[in-house]
Amino acid sequence: MSPRRSYDQYCSAARALDAVGDRWTLLIVRELLAGPRRYTDLHADLPGVSTDVLASRLKDMEREGLATRRRLPPPGAAYVYELTGRGRALLPVLQALGAWGQAALGERRPTDAVRAHWFALPLLRALDAVGAGEGGLVEVRLEEGLFHLYVGAGDGPVYGDGPAPGEPDATLVLDTGTCTAIGHGEVTVAAAVRDGRVAVSGDGALAKALREA
Repeated sequence: MSPRRSYDQYCSAARALDAVGDRWTLLIVRELLAGPRRYTDLHADLPGVSTDVLASRLKDMEREGLATRRRLPPPGAAYVYELTGRGRALLPVLQALGAWGQAALGERRPTDAVRAHWFALPLLRALDAVGAGEGGLVEVRLEEGLFHLYVGAGDGPVYGDGPAPGEPDATLVLDTGTCTAIGHGEVTVAAAVRDGRVAVSGDGALAKALREA
C-alpha cells in the first residue's frame, strides 16, 4: 500500500489534515460515531460516495489508527468498522465544524439528501448546553425518522439510528424546522420546550431537567 500524501509541514493542523483532510473522511467518522457499521450501511448513509472511494478511505482510516475492522460473531458473521479511541476523539472537532458550518446551511436544496440521524450531533451539542448536568439516553422523533442520543456519553457510541435500545430517559418529539433552528442556535432546547415546539416525555432526570430548564 503506497503512503498517503502529506503536507510535509511541521504543524499539528497540517498533521491532522494529513489524516482526516481527504474528502469523505470526516463524514465517515460522523457515521461511525453511531457505533460499529457494516460497509453496506456506511455506503447507504453516505449518498454520493463511490464504492472505491469509500473502501480507500476506510483503509486509510485503519492505517491512521482512526478505525478498525472486525468480524461479528455468529449468527451475524459480518464485518463491521468502528472508531478507535483516537477516532472517537474527533467528536469535538466535528461538533466545532458543524457549529461553524451552520451559517452556510441555509434552506434545504432539492438535491440535498437527508437522514434523520444527521441531526444527532447538532442536537447533542444543544442538549449538552442545557447545563443541567444530566446525562442519559434520549430518543428523538422527527418526520424523517427516529434516532437516539447518549447525552454525556463516555466511551462508546454517541448516537444511533432508530429507536432507543431500551427505555429512554427522555423522548423528544419535534419537527425538522425546530430541530434545524436548535442546531442553528436560533432557539435553545429549553426555550423550544417552553414554547411547546418540543414535546418532552419520560421519567428520567434528563427529562425533568429539560422540562424545568
